Amino acid sequence: MTSQDFANGSDLLSPSVLQNRNYRHFLISRTCSSLAFQSLTVAMGWMIYEITGSAWMLGWVGFFQFLPMLILTFVVGAMADRYDRRRIGLICQWVEALTVLVLGVLVWKQSLTPQGILVAVTILGAAQAFERPTMASLLPGIVGPAMLQRAIATSTSFMQTALIVGPALGGVLYGFGHIVPFFVSGLLFLAAGYSVGTIRILSAAPTARTPVTFETIFAGVAFIRRTPAVLGMISLDLFAVLLGGATALLPIYASDILEAGPFGLGLLRSAPAIGALAMSIYLGRYPVVAGAGRKMFAAVAVFGLATIVFALSTQVWLSILALLVVGASDNISVVVRSSLVQLMTPDEMRGRVNAVNSLFIGTSNQLGEFESGMMAGFLGPVTACVIGGVGTLAVVAIWMSAFPVLRRIERLDGK
Repeated sequence: MTSQDFANGSDLLSPSVLQNRNYRHFLISRTCSSLAFQSLTVAMGWMIYEITGSAWMLGWVGFFQFLPMLILTFVVGAMADRYDRRRIGLICQWVEALTVLVLGVLVWKQSLTPQGILVAVTILGAAQAFERPTMASLLPGIVGPAMLQRAIATSTSFMQTALIVGPALGGVLYGFGHIVPFFVSGLLFLAAGYSVGTIRILSAAPTARTPVTFETIFAGVAFIRRTPAVLGMISLDLFAVLLGGATALLPIYASDILEAGPFGLGLLRSAPAIGALAMSIYLGRYPVVAGAGRKMFAAVAVFGLATIVFALSTQVWLSILALLVVGASDNISVVVRSSLVQLMTPDEMRGRVNAVNSLFIGTSNQLGEFESGMMAGFLGPVTACVIGGVGTLAVVAIWMSAFPVLRRIERLDGK
């Protein structure tokens, strides 16, 4: 399935994709897990800032969420290519459910400390390190190559919807009581695990049981290194979001700068996902057929500019508008990168390649939150965000020169 197939009239939410029972269960699992995680992130971020009043602690939350991914990436990829991916996803989601329910009990007993939150974040980060690349690798075995790109677009729209609803849900539930978002998230993780356990894939992949060696473990890295388009694309996303991401600072903006409260924090967290969902729907009907690489660079530049606008804003409506643009521009990179990684990677290597891709994403998101929190602690949140946006614009200029192959990409299948 290529970009031209979309241009010939395919809708984003294609009935032929959604009629696939296994794909529906896949969507339910990913959506419930994302809803739970996003809701939980808002609740924990607000709670730890309420307890400590420290931008540093918000940065450490991102760091401890990222650390397990950094340590486990290559173990995750090897396991996803050797064992049943459905079972790995189910175990991860049930571990997440148990962790969140324990957090809820501690909140109920009023004994949850900032250190306890960091421990929980580390466990959740480890589970996410396994879940995300494993579930991404599972998708081609559910729908087959002919429907893969349409399935990716549909999955992206569902995930962005979860990213919209999840943060707002977390803010609303937190307003009803500190304990509520933890138990609701626990139930959503349980539902996600049940759904992935009912999936039946087209083949028994992965079936390969090659000996575990240094070479096989790092085969995903080798594949990315010898594929300049993939290397340039995921590294562009890595550094752009690492520098330009302001997610970790949203509790400070909502509390101290915009004075919007926890519900306002939920709206701010949802705004990028709303923009991304709108863009995914647009790209489903009007795909990037020509000049995909050049348009991707332009989108990342817009991402940096919108970050600067958000950093300087003191009005809630302008901040939300800037974050909408941030999400819409970022989604272009997500669609291009996801399509290329899945379609260009052999099935027996998808676990390892997706693990490396997830490490890049985690670095840009979680380590980006750590970087933002640390910089805000030194320079203040506004200065930190402005520097991040300017840094993103610099990355675009450098990558256009260092990876000319990206400028020549015309289609979403990398041809």
